[in-house]
Amino acid sequence: MSWRKDSRGERGYHHGNLKEALLQAALGLIAEKGPAGFTFADAARTAGVSAAAPYRHFRDRDDLLASIAQRGFEQFELVLTAAWDDGRPNTVTAFERIGKAYLAFARTEPAFYSAMFESGIPVDSSPELAAAGERAFGVIRAAAERLAALTPPGVTRPPAMMMALHIWSLAHGVASLFGRGDAARRKLPMSPEDLLEAGALIYLRGLGFPTDQNVHKSDTTTAPKSGPWGTAPK
Repeated sequence: MSWRKDSRGERGYHHGNLKEALLQAALGLIAEKGPAGFTFADAARTAGVSAAAPYRHFRDRDDLLASIAQRGFEQFELVLTAAWDDGRPNTVTAFERIGKAYLAFARTEPAFYSAMFESGIPVDSSPELAAAGERAFGVIRAAAERLAALTPPGVTRPPAMMMALHIWSLAHGVASLFGRGDAARRKLPMSPEDLLEAGALIYLRGLGFPTDQNVHKSDTTTAPKSGPWGTAPK
């Protein structure tokens, strides 16, 4: 991307990637003012283009926000997928990594996170945005399905979708209140990661999983399945 300063000292835009310039301008405004704190014209001005230029790529401000949210969910999916790593070396360890990755994304990408969850843009405002959101959630659901498969003997196996929604709600609540990377972050007398781990343990205990934190976590292919809630059924 190429930027210049004209004779009046104003930033000017003189390259062909208008769409990307607008997306980056809007991301900067979201980081500074929040997703509701700027107008379509503000994004154009920040990108150094005329107020009419954004209409070449976006219907309106909501369409611009939807594109940012879509990109955010696409990056979010990559982060969660890498953390999950198909459940290696065991389900519990991989599940814990997902929680940490969720918090890390909220902390390091607050503008994307706000566009995804706080802009008021309906997830189904475009097929692309809806699909990106579903793929990201699909990683959490895959982890929940593996967790449900570890239900101890004599305990009714919980629905995987219910577990996924509960786990997502818990991670999102901790991230939005205590783990975000902007000024809206609340103070906490512990780390967000510790809070999320404790909440997950309480939740799993409520479902009937033992919660022995001292059980060694080893590769499930070479040792009994175990984790912070104890040894899983063989």
